[in-house]
Amino acid sequence: MYQKNFIQKNYTNQQIEKGEYENCVFNNCEFSNADLSGVVFIDCQFIGCNLSMAKLFKTSLQDVTFKDCKLLALRFDKCEPIGLAFEFSNCVIDHASFYQCKIKKTKFQKCRLIEVDFVQADLAGSIFDNCDLSGAIFERTNLENSDFRSAFNFNMNPEANRMKKVKFSLEGVKGLLGKYGIEIS
Repeated sequence: MYQKNFIQKNYTNQQIEKGEYENCVFNNCEFSNADLSGVVFIDCQFIGCNLSMAKLFKTSLQDVTFKDCKLLALRFDKCEPIGLAFEFSNCVIDHASFYQCKIKKTKFQKCRLIEVDFVQADLAGSIFDNCDLSGAIFERTNLENSDFRSAFNFNMNPEANRMKKVKFSLEGVKGLLGKYGIEIS
């Protein structure tokens, strides 16, 4: 499918047609618990969609934009790794997994990322603009050149991650010192 708009489609009980979707827009569509395995999305936009708990085994997400979407418990680590690239704006991505994903320069803007797994992910150059990272797990994660200046509620161990040239606000520094029991006031 090429340059097609999908508006208020419900794929929860109806299988999305397998294949390749390029420059398509999915607007207010329901994908919760849908099986998107093997589907290819290139330069697509998901706007106001619910993809919570959708199956993403070998799903290809290449330059995909998610805006105002609900993406609960998604396993991005099961996606096709080749060409994996996306950005998120005003999304709820709680309990998702980016385990070992190579997603350099990913932009997360005004997102809620509660208890998200970023273990061993490559997030070099990524931006977390005004994002809630409560309980997010960063371990052996490449965060080099990433921007956390307006992110909040994060807690990460600088010794357990690659953090060269990471940007933090003065307020955010306490998220780096939690391990040491240091109190900042």
